[in-house]
Amino acid sequence: MCAIVSIVFGLYNVCRVIAVKVHSYGPGDIELQQDGTTSPQAIEHQMMEIARLIQDGASTFLKEEYFYTVIFILVFAVIIFFTAEQEPMVPYTTVPFLLGAFTSIISGYIGMQIAVRANVRTAKEARHSLDRGFNVAFRGGLVLGFTLVGLALLVLILLIIAYRQVFAAEMLLDRDEATLKMFEAIAGYGLGGSTVALFGRVGGGIYTKAADVGADLVGKVVEDLDEDSIMNPGVIADNVGDNVGDIAGMGSDLFGSFAEATCACLVISATSKELVATDAFYYPLMISAGGIVVGVFTAFLATNVMGVHEVEKIERTLKVQIGVSTIAMTPVLYILSMWCLPAEFKFLNVAEGGHVTNFKAFICTALGLWSGLIIGVLTEYFTSTNYAPVQ
Repeated sequence: MCAIVSIVFGLYNVCRVIAVKVHSYGPGDIELQQDGTTSPQAIEHQMMEIARLIQDGASTFLKEEYFYTVIFILVFAVIIFFTAEQEPMVPYTTVPFLLGAFTSIISGYIGMQIAVRANVRTAKEARHSLDRGFNVAFRGGLVLGFTLVGLALLVLILLIIAYRQVFAAEMLLDRDEATLKMFEAIAGYGLGGSTVALFGRVGGGIYTKAADVGADLVGKVVEDLDEDSIMNPGVIADNVGDNVGDIAGMGSDLFGSFAEATCACLVISATSKELVATDAFYYPLMISAGGIVVGVFTAFLATNVMGVHEVEKIERTLKVQIGVSTIAMTPVLYILSMWCLPAEFKFLNVAEGGHVTNFKAFICTALGLWSGLIIGVLTEYFTSTNYAPVQ
């Protein structure tokens, strides 16, 4: 249910972004203002022309990149099928690998498509007010975040449901062994996502940096132009690179990280008889579901409650949003740990018996949650121009 909520919330933000209309006018529709300055129609028309160039370039690059990525995925799937399967000629690992790979491709594609549409709309709204521009940009990011997590979680849940039917007969004989075997096969889902992330991050990153350096060398060094000057055509390539590398590549990378971490937790949980007996191995999925609910509410905090009327308040708003999310997620983690996990359980092949309590599990997850916040705050402190290290 939470996975569907996440996807629906992502689609809701798509509608909010697309609702900002940017028109492309014909030459006869563009007129000068009475004082001789450029009319708003002319500015909007030029914005759309530039946006189309960036969108066409990003789409062309992504199609070319994904063409070779799909070829590699299919070849690698054949290798997995013949060398890494638990049983000969049975695609227990190959199917999750392909599902993970293609879901990762979809995640990256969605991120890039909403980005190239949110860019021009952010620019238009920012001409009216900083707050309106921030909201469009923030909602564009929400589309990628919530759609990615929702898709990843939904596909993984459906995969587990299907594989429980596939391994039903084996579970009747030895549930512990069959569950471990099932999750080891499903781990291919994370491998598929990471494979696409490799192409997205490395391929897109190389193009991004090449375009960035090339545009700067020609524009700043050779022609003595300003940063992102309209006279420098390399700026278009630079912006294309930002979309395919920093957004599409990042989307696939985030999906791969999420899928890998979740699949690893599932494999580890399958080594505990207590967790298998009570179906508590769904605990990592429940954490993701709880994060979706918290994220939906805190997203409205940034866009509907806190206003961004000055440039200096952008960092503050984002920081407060992350901080509130972390604080709100902490009791959710406690409730899920107490409710989903048995009071005490142990893992096989762990030193000193591997005895664990549900409270210890809560402490571990809470430490990871707060570590993410601390890393973010420290990174901002040492890289932002608002603080002493950079100043």
